[in-house]
Amino acid sequence: MRKDEFIYQQMLKAIVEHHLLPDVRLPEDQLAETFQVSRTGIRKVLHRLALERFVTITPNKGAHVAKPTAEEAEQVLDSRILIEPVLIDGVVAHWSESSKTRLYDIVKQEKVAEQNNNLKDMIQLSASFHTELATLSGNLVMAEFVNQLTLRSSLVIAVFGSKQSVGCDCGHHHDLVDMLDRGEAESAKVWMKRHLEAIKASLQFTIDKPKSINFKDLFSTI
Repeated sequence: MRKDEFIYQQMLKAIVEHHLLPDVRLPEDQLAETFQVSRTGIRKVLHRLALERFVTITPNKGAHVAKPTAEEAEQVLDSRILIEPVLIDGVVAHWSESSKTRLYDIVKQEKVAEQNNNLKDMIQLSASFHTELATLSGNLVMAEFVNQLTLRSSLVIAVFGSKQSVGCDCGHHHDLVDMLDRGEAESAKVWMKRHLEAIKASLQFTIDKPKSINFKDLFSTI
């Protein structure tokens, strides 16, 4: 694994598992010293996290862990509840053995992540599943919109959610793939709506206040 990818995965894991709380400052110099890389290398990782909305970068203030509001979180999930069930007809119309294989592959990885209690991978794989599903609908404009919403949802779940938000408590993606493979569009729409509503209901809109962070100690233990 490349050094920058390793740092990215470590920082993402720290954010998702609430070791780095919302609004915590992410100083380039301390992170560079912690990971034994240049500030340019750290800046590259921070910009990647910013593109995925896990980090905010403000001129003259630097980088901080993103801090979504409860209102923003609800709006993101409400948007997904409105949009994603509508794409099911297109998914069924474009369904193939290749579609089934691609989605089942993600489902298998999700199961491994859940068994390993790996919340970071669970959140990333859930986003991948929904993005892939939207792409299969054939509506590339809406698929791009869903991709952006799933990125924002990943942050929302990282901040306000838990393993229940991406675990079987909210419905297993395997069941949805089975419905799609049988061509049961209406059942799949109902399942998707309930699935996203369950994720929204699982969110807890409380955030602990950020504390002073010793980055060396933090990243030596996760």
